[in-house]
Amino acid sequence: MVVSRKRRHILEAILGSCVGVTLVDRQAGVGGLIHLLLPEPSGESAAFRPELYASTGMPLFIQALIQEGAQKDRLQACLAGGALVGRVSPLDLSLDLGGRTTDVARSILNQEKIKVNLSETGGYLGCNLRLNLTNLESQIESVAPRIPIRTADLPKPGPEDIEAAIERVRPIPQIALKIIRVVNQGQYNWGEIGQEVRQDQVIGARVLHLCNSAALGLMVNVDSIDRALVILGEESLLQVVVSAACHDFFWQSDEGYSLCRGGLYRHAVGTAILAEKIARRIKAVPPDLAYTAGLLHDLGKVTLDRFVRATSPHFYRRTDVEGDDLIELEKEILSVSHTEVGLKMAKKWRLSDALAEAIGFHHHPEMAVFNPPLCYLVFLADLLTTRYQAGQELEHFGSEKLAPALSRLGLKSAALPELVELIPPTLV
Repeated sequence: MVVSRKRRHILEAILGSCVGVTLVDRQAGVGGLIHLLLPEPSGESAAFRPELYASTGMPLFIQALIQEGAQKDRLQACLAGGALVGRVSPLDLSLDLGGRTTDVARSILNQEKIKVNLSETGGYLGCNLRLNLTNLESQIESVAPRIPIRTADLPKPGPEDIEAAIERVRPIPQIALKIIRVVNQGQYNWGEIGQEVRQDQVIGARVLHLCNSAALGLMVNVDSIDRALVILGEESLLQVVVSAACHDFFWQSDEGYSLCRGGLYRHAVGTAILAEKIARRIKAVPPDLAYTAGLLHDLGKVTLDRFVRATSPHFYRRTDVEGDDLIELEKEILSVSHTEVGLKMAKKWRLSDALAEAIGFHHHPEMAVFNPPLCYLVFLADLLTTRYQAGQELEHFGSEKLAPALSRLGLKSAALPELVELIPPTLV
């Protein structure tokens, strides 16, 4: 939620199943935007954030605008989002979280007699909601095809091109591999790794940035590695360090698989944090292993990114607009999927069988042998992060496996809103 007076700035919410609302008072020169995750709190969230829910966030949003100088009888609203993104399952339709969030937000606006000037909600496509604080104008931009490209014109890499691309990928930093081995062994000792982090200014700075980001949700400022160790503990701090160390491993562009600058990395960290939180809830997978698997699940995209970059308009149209399954599209266009390439990379780097399996089968967890719960957990975290942190990267797979995944992890379908509450804020 952001409330501001007029200034040279644009607020933007990229919306899938979430709902965005802008409110402006042009006479007072005040406006704001709120990004709503769910219709109401489930009552299970350990760290209650009222601004995430329509029932509690909308009253706070309106009050914040009034405190900034707006008058309620002059407020005008714009409402967007609440889509059913991708191939829809019966569970999506029965829960209809986006639709219910829209209904609650609209009900509160009606109750407060605030006029809705512009509204585009529901449907099957995401959208961007923008508020230009210079003139307090709201704009809804639906997802639309980019420049069309004929499939026949797309370059198709051969097996030798893929192998060469794997060889060219920069290796994961040694400090990250050390931590991954520590996770596999289950023996934590900060000593040697901590010394490396303190001596590496770049990684140290990234660790502090992650600690202070909204994604981790710490309530205190972390200004040193030692303070981070005290607040987080060895296990959690090592997870942050491996994320920071892998920053440059993921391409920091806004092309290829990424829909924004660093989209691959942001999605990886978001999936990792959510996987760990779900693991702590279900107690069927070690949280540290869940975090690592979530961070590395899209390893193969790093190799294929250069090929997708050359064909990204086609991929974007087929996945984000037409809703095609990404794995099937990769095989059609590139002859290989990112999960197959990721599995090759995991074996090349001698990652554990459980991690390799999570990387190779997170779209098809039913194929897992070594650690099926881990695969189902990464599938679930990946799906929810994609659905509720829209606009990070190209990724579309249907939710028809959502109910079986919940069941396999010992969760009921009714628990889905509680899991959505665990999704971390978008990493910035």
